[in-house]
Order: sequence, then C-alpha cells, then structure tokens
Amino acid sequence: MRLMSRLLPTTVVGSYPVVKGSGIFSLVDPLKHAVEVAVADQVAAGIDIISDGQVRGDMIRAFTSRLPGIRGSSVVGKVQPARQPITVGDTKYALSRHPKVKGILTGPSTLAHGLAIETPFYRNKDELVLDLAQALAVEAAYLESAGVTVLQVDEPIFSTGAANIAVGLEAVNAIVARLRIPVCLHVCGGLSAVIDDVLQANVAIFDFEFANNPGNLDLLSEKDLRGRMIGYGCVDSADPAVESVETIRKRIEAGVDVFSPEAMLIDPDCGLRMQSRDAAFGKLKNMVAAAGMVRAGYTG
Repeated sequence: MRLMSRLLPTTVVGSYPVVKGSGIFSLVDPLKHAVEVAVADQVAAGIDIISDGQVRGDMIRAFTSRLPGIRGSSVVGKVQPARQPITVGDTKYALSRHPKVKGILTGPSTLAHGLAIETPFYRNKDELVLDLAQALAVEAAYLESAGVTVLQVDEPIFSTGAANIAVGLEAVNAIVARLRIPVCLHVCGGLSAVIDDVLQANVAIFDFEFANNPGNLDLLSEKDLRGRMIGYGCVDSADPAVESVETIRKRIEAGVDVFSPEAMLIDPDCGLRMQSRDAAFGKLKNMVAAAGMVRAGYTG
C-alpha cells in the first residue's frame, strides 16, 4: 500500500503547540487562530500529510465532552455518538489549505480509561470500550466523507498494560470496518510486552515511536508486518531540543535497514503539543529535510 507516489512521505502524529489569538474574533472562537497556526506551520515545514493540529483540549476531553452519556469525567448513561461532528470543522479547514490531511481520533480504550463509570448500564470498562467504538465510528465516517487521506486511532493506553487489548482491538477493528480509507493505529511507548497483540489489529498502518524508544526497532525487526506500513517515529517529541538533520537522517536510515522504504511514513514519535512553537516547527522542518536526503538516495 502506498499513500503517496513519493518514497518516505512525511506526516505528524497530530498535536501542535497552542498559539491563541487576540482581538475581537478570538472572543467568538479563541482557538481558531491556533488551528490556523498549526496548519500553516505544518505546510511551511513541508509535511506531506498534515493534521488540524489537535489544539482544542486534551485528547480525552476533546471527545468525551461531546458524547451523550458522559458528564465531565464520569459515564452516567449509555454512550451515544455526538450530536454533531467533533473534529470535522478543523479538519475541513486543514483540507482547504493542504490536499492531504490525516483525521485523528483518540481510541476507545484510551478514552475509557480516562473515565469513571457511575452508571449501572456498564458493568466494566470493556463494555464501555465497545460503545465508545460505535460512537467514534460515526465521527470516523464524517472524517472520511470530509476527504481525509488516512484516519489515525490513538491508543497510548495499549503499551501500559492497563487495557484489555483483546477488547481494545475488537473496538479498533469495529471502526476500521466502517471505512474505506486506510486506518493507522498509533501506540507510543515501549512495545515489548504488547507487540504481538497490537500487530493483530486490522489496520493498514502501525505508528510507533523509535527515537525515544530505539528498542522498538529491534523488536519490529523480528516481526512480519504482512504488507502493512509503518509510521516511523524518528523525532523525539519529549525532548525540547531540536535534533539536527543529520541525527534524524541516521534514525531514518536505521529504519530503512529494517523496513522497506516503500512501507515507511516518516513522523515524530508522538504529538508536539507540549513543546514550544519554535521547537515544534524546527523538529518538523529538520525531519522533512532528513527524509528528503534519504529519499534522494533511492530516487537519484
């Protein structure tokens, strides 16, 4: 599978630093400027598949605050799909500025583990996860209709050991089954305890971190991806320092030694929301330059 004609296309995991606007228009939508900055910076850095910047709150509340059946951090009734699309407005703005955009959802298991069950409707989090998947599948369909190139499902909880991965994968697969576009599963952190389970997901792309967790590369070198692509995290999202182009190039080349370059998407380890705007932009710009250097070695 190829998302683009060029080798080693660049993308992002999603989030970007929030740069709030000022003036009268910010009173109507205080985060509209943040979306515009995030999109403009990704385009200026040369990213091939951008996001909307995920600037409207943390990854849990951005979704749970809009789902019927959830109040605050508590589940108080049967979880239902949102009455209106949650992320489509910002995604459509990104699509108006760039032809290829990644839609992003926080995964059902990660959402469930950020919530307390305060209703007899759910006996446990496993039941909640499956209803969250049905609600998110509606949002995923909205994003597909809007024209995103790929949909990413974020499940950082998978690497912690806290989630029932069998149920979590059933939930992810339920979302995938509703879509025609490729779906990417992002799992950050060390993967040694969960990799065999995670690779059972029915997704087209697995996105993992390799800069901050180089052991993941050795781990994946022994696995059969069965034709799926790898989102190759080669920029340390937790480090405020902007890595040099040469450092990132070496990380990408280490990945090429394991994966076919045709199977790789180049991106940061995780979202960049916690970094300064200058650091986030610098990391993306250097990542694009490093990917271009490695690509040139294959395309002449």
